[in-house]
Amino acid sequence: MPTFTRSVVIQAPVEHVWTILAELERWPEWTASVRSVRALSDGRPGVGARYRVEQPKLQPAEFTISNWRPPHSFTWKMGTPALSAIAVHTLTPMPEGCGLELKLDFCGPLSWAVGVLAGKLTREYMGLEAEGLKRRAEASR
Repeated sequence: MPTFTRSVVIQAPVEHVWTILAELERWPEWTASVRSVRALSDGRPGVGARYRVEQPKLQPAEFTISNWRPPHSFTWKMGTPALSAIAVHTLTPMPEGCGLELKLDFCGPLSWAVGVLAGKLTREYMGLEAEGLKRRAEASR
């Protein structure tokens, strides 16, 4: 199963960074890797909440939150039996602020092919997400 990771240190407290990260529908304001995020279920983000995510160069995808641990992490999943993706977003307190780790696992029979064919774009988008969140959090603390 192909796995991609990206880490960055953000000079802002975990709680502050979480408030930005957890506003899923506002992601297009701070990362060019996402065009839109729209809630498909009622209520606040949490386990079971579903979102339609549109990204440049990719088909729209439906993500379902499978783990929600404010202010430290959340995981959401998307896919079919042939190909799925699990995206984990983790914030860790550090003396200088917090560490952000993004992890994306592709699973299923088509995962290796997608990992190879979309690897460059995946790394690019993870970099845009990490650096965009860092800029937004550090500028607004």
